[in-house]
Amino acid sequence: MNVKICGLRDAATLRVALEAGARYVGFVFFAKSPRHVEIETARALALSVPEGVAKVALTVKADDAYLDAINAAVPLDMLQLHGQESVARIAALRTRYGLPIMKAVGVAEESDLASLASYGAVADQLLVDAKPPKDAVLPGGNGLAFDWRLIANRRWPVPWMLAGGLTADNVAEAIRLTGARQVDVSSGVESAAGVKDPARIRAFIAAASV
Repeated sequence: MNVKICGLRDAATLRVALEAGARYVGFVFFAKSPRHVEIETARALALSVPEGVAKVALTVKADDAYLDAINAAVPLDMLQLHGQESVARIAALRTRYGLPIMKAVGVAEESDLASLASYGAVADQLLVDAKPPKDAVLPGGNGLAFDWRLIANRRWPVPWMLAGGLTADNVAEAIRLTGARQVDVSSGVESAAGVKDPARIRAFIAAASV
């Protein structure tokens, strides 16, 4: 099971995630998020990540200038897109930065699944997340789950990762119901918004790996 710990902001919790066995670590570049990191902070953190662990930059409707600045400073392995990017935009960004793209798609009902097939034709990975409420400030990291039965035994053209409301208490059941082989967590391992809890990180990775 590949686990991604997203929204890391300091060296101590990054180290805990790595020691616990995280295979992806995510840095959030979105000023409205309590998990936002400045580019120089992310650079310092990313430089301490060993080979074999993917360093992921999460952005929301970022323009080329901001993405250029991030990629120029931070050694990344993947871009994670949480906006309403078109298929053409994703293809253009893959070419521009030479990095794999993970496209997040919010799911609340079966009609939302069509987007996964469309994005799966151009992205390198899919993040199947809970669709945020209409008045939500954040596109993800809201601690919300969706009905996992909607994606039970479904497959797409590229690898996918399950997100949305996962915690140490429910991740094993989510994996059982969906068949996920990769999971992503942010708020589910926090003691407060944007504050990662070392014990919760360890518990989540242990529960996902059973």
